[in-house]
This record gives sequence, structure tokens and C-alpha cells, in this order.
Amino acid sequence: MKRVIVAGGTGLIGRKFCETLLAGGYQVVVLSRRVIQSDHERLVYAGWDGQTTGDWTQWLEGATAVVNLAGENIGAGRWTAARKQAILSSRLKAGEALSFALTRTENKPAVLLQASAIGYYGDNGAKKMVETDPPAGDFLGQICKEWEASTLQVEALGMRRVVLRTGLVLSTEGGALPQMLMPTLFFAGGALGSGKQYWSWIHMQDQVAAMLYLMEHASCAGVYNLTSPNPLEMAAFGKTLAEVLGRPYWLPAPVFALRLLLGEMSRLLLDSQRIIPVRLLEAGYPFMFSEIKPALLNLLNKK
Repeated sequence: MKRVIVAGGTGLIGRKFCETLLAGGYQVVVLSRRVIQSDHERLVYAGWDGQTTGDWTQWLEGATAVVNLAGENIGAGRWTAARKQAILSSRLKAGEALSFALTRTENKPAVLLQASAIGYYGDNGAKKMVETDPPAGDFLGQICKEWEASTLQVEALGMRRVVLRTGLVLSTEGGALPQMLMPTLFFAGGALGSGKQYWSWIHMQDQVAAMLYLMEHASCAGVYNLTSPNPLEMAAFGKTLAEVLGRPYWLPAPVFALRLLLGEMSRLLLDSQRIIPVRLLEAGYPFMFSEIKPALLNLLNKK
């Protein structure tokens, strides 16, 4: 039976990806700090502190793939100095521990999927950014650069490595969308900041399907942007959401208010990132939701 090891499998994306793997007949081993009793015969939870080796490494022998999604939630709280350090160290320690364990694995997995994010590119206005563009020199750019590099050494072991630069993942179970639904439903929807910043989004179904596609296609290696081919300005996103919900769109949240409320973390909403998934399209991945309105209609069960 084909086995996939997923570090960070209890997070928003991780849970959905594990469901996709199980539906595809894989055995799934989730590396998790939490001790969870599995209710599926092909799902195992293995204890891991996210930074050291241990008994969990036995699952690597003969596995099909390893997926590294581990890391502190970047949007869970204000970016204090301590929080920034936790965000960075959780990613680096997890990647380094996985890499070290793989050096000691005799029958190595064929591929490692390494999580990253489009924060790699920084704030670039309306400029289209692709996989070959350089990292930004700011906090998010450097976090992503080091996060990606934490598992680079597995390539020297002969493993195929795929880096997933993920955009704004749309799901009703977590992330940004539920935070936008409430004010819009209560007639208080409006632009965040200028509304002209580009949001590069992806439907959760495409996120996990693209991950599976890249994992299963042996010709796919290197960096891939996991975003819809059609990013759009935040105001257009918000207006479409209001239209789908049958609500007005009129009450803007000014930049200063967002910065006062969220501090530096407001960049997650205010930075403009127009990211194009060039390599994913070239690889032949068939998007299920490439336009925002059908994506929102699907997520909100409006059709």
C-alpha cells in the first residue's frame, strides 16, 4: 500500500489533503503534536514535537511521499518579536528534522512536497509575479526563502522536491473567507484599505488537487505557485462576495484602522500580490475554479 507522511496534517490545508489522499487509496501517517485516535483504518497519527527525530522516523522507510506543511499559523496573532521568531523557528526546525531523518532512511520516499507561500514575492502592486521572480527582502519574503531552503538537502539524496507557494486559500472551514463573511452578511462589507491591492486566491479543492497532481507526476519538480490563474483586486473580490450573498458593499476599512488593529500582520490583507501559476499551468494541471464567482458560489452552496 502506498504511504504518505504528512507533517502539519492537522491544519486547514493538511486536513483536506489527508482526506484527498485517503479517498485515493493511500495510507496516511500524520505527524502531530496532538495525540489523536484515528477512526480510519488507513490513517495513523504519529507523535512528533516538530523539531527532533524519534520513533516517527520508522514510517519514512518505503513511503511514497513526504509532505511538509508544518509551522506556526502566521495569521494567529500580532507579529511581536517573539511571535516572529516562533513563526520562523517552527518552520526551520521541522524542515531540518525531516531532512535529517531522510538522510538516515535507507528506502527513501520518491518525493517531498515543501510548503511555502506567495509572501515570498512581497508587495509588488499590479506587477505579475511568476516562479522565477526573486524573494522580497522583508519579513515574509525571508521567512519563505528560509522555509523553502530547510529541506533543500533532500535533493542531494536523489529525491524529487516540489515547493508549494500557496496563495489565499478559500475555505468556509478556516482562513480569510469566514472572516469576510460575517461583516458582509451583516451589511457591513467593504474594501480593506484602498481595495486596489491584488489578492491571489485558490479554491481549497484546487489547492489539494494540485498538491496531489504534483506529488503523483514524476516530471514535476521545483517551485510552483498554487494560485488561480486570475488574481483580482480586493475590491472586486469583495464586491463579488457581496453579490453572491445578496448584500451591499459599501463600508470600507481604512488602512490606518487595519494597521492599528493588526499591526504588521495587516500586510496579509494590504500587500498587493498578483501571482500567476505559470509552471502549474505548463504542467497541465486542470483548474476546477479559475474564476472567483464560480468559486464563491461553490463554497457558499449557492448553486
